[in-house]
Amino acid sequence: MPDITLTTLILLCLAAAAAGWIDAVVGGGGLLLLPALLLGLPHVPAAHVLGTNKAVAIVGTSGAAVTFLRKAPVRVGLAVRIGLMALAGSMTGAFFAAGISSEVLRPVIMVVLLGVAAFVMLRPSFGTAAAGDGTDRPVARARIITAIVLVGGGIGFYDGLFGPGTGTFLVLALTAVLHLDLVTASATAKIVNVCTNAGALAMFAYQGTVLWQLAAVMAVFNLAGGMIGAKMALSRGSSFVRAVLLTVVFSLVAKLGFDQWNA
Repeated sequence: MPDITLTTLILLCLAAAAAGWIDAVVGGGGLLLLPALLLGLPHVPAAHVLGTNKAVAIVGTSGAAVTFLRKAPVRVGLAVRIGLMALAGSMTGAFFAAGISSEVLRPVIMVVLLGVAAFVMLRPSFGTAAAGDGTDRPVARARIITAIVLVGGGIGFYDGLFGPGTGTFLVLALTAVLHLDLVTASATAKIVNVCTNAGALAMFAYQGTVLWQLAAVMAVFNLAGGMIGAKMALSRGSSFVRAVLLTVVFSLVAKLGFDQWNA
């Protein structure tokens, strides 16, 4: 456990709980958790912050995935295949990350996100298919291949290359490609996230860059937040997820804009 005050520990735990809730509903919890760790642990090497972030996040994501799987209709096999492709994509993206300037990527991602927000607002029916449509009806083979290659490989590559908003992009892409309702897309995205987080955590653990004691304490709160978020998404439906989605998208645009301004 790093040398931090009780107040800092409490704030980090609250941030972990909030991040778990956000991540379970629509993805993007890392937008809160990682900055909180960076602020709370200013003298800790960045690699240890990233490793601890993954150790916390995978617990909440796994808890949310289990909660979703109990009630949401999800094709687990397909989700795992997408997750494995995302894992490969993220490793490839990480390989090329050193040669890419984030200052160049930020404006591009901001434009994409604003376009996504406009599309979701102008298409009220997006992601509001009746629950079960994503699993009860056959899905064309071409859509399945597109989901594995484009959603898994493409967004996985983005995650390794840059990262912010990966969970949100997963929900949007799964909804669009597989015609899932937003609740089922969120559930599927959680399984994909578990796969990618597991791969990243294994690498951080191998390198010895995880603060396990701190991660264990924060993970309890992240797990609670994730399970509460999943239950709220299931009970309140796609309209609730849609509202949270737009909030997260605009928050991500604001964060990227702030980062770009201060770059």
